[in-house]
Amino acid sequence: MAQNFKMVVHQNAETLHLRLEGDFDGSSAYELLNALEERCRFAQKAFIHTGGLRQVHTFGLSVFHAHLNGLKHCGRCRPLHFTGDHAQKLAPEQSQFATGS
Repeated sequence: MAQNFKMVVHQNAETLHLRLEGDFDGSSAYELLNALEERCRFAQKAFIHTGGLRQVHTFGLSVFHAHLNGLKHCGRCRPLHFTGDHAQKLAPEQSQFATGS
């Protein structure tokens, strides 16, 4: 994992918020995928906030996009909502963009 990657998680009864910070690489992608797998079943909406990312590595994007559709428990909170400067880069085609970061 990128040494400076950090994910801050906030969840209530209906909404999951994942705030990404630092550099997004392959290991960071797996960390995000694992968080979605573990927590999406308990939320109706999931927001991935990308405003804290400094760099998004191509390999990290490839890993994230390749494995996102394979998540078993993420159907309840789909589509995912992406915010921030790197939202369009991280978001797969079926995702939605929210305003803010």
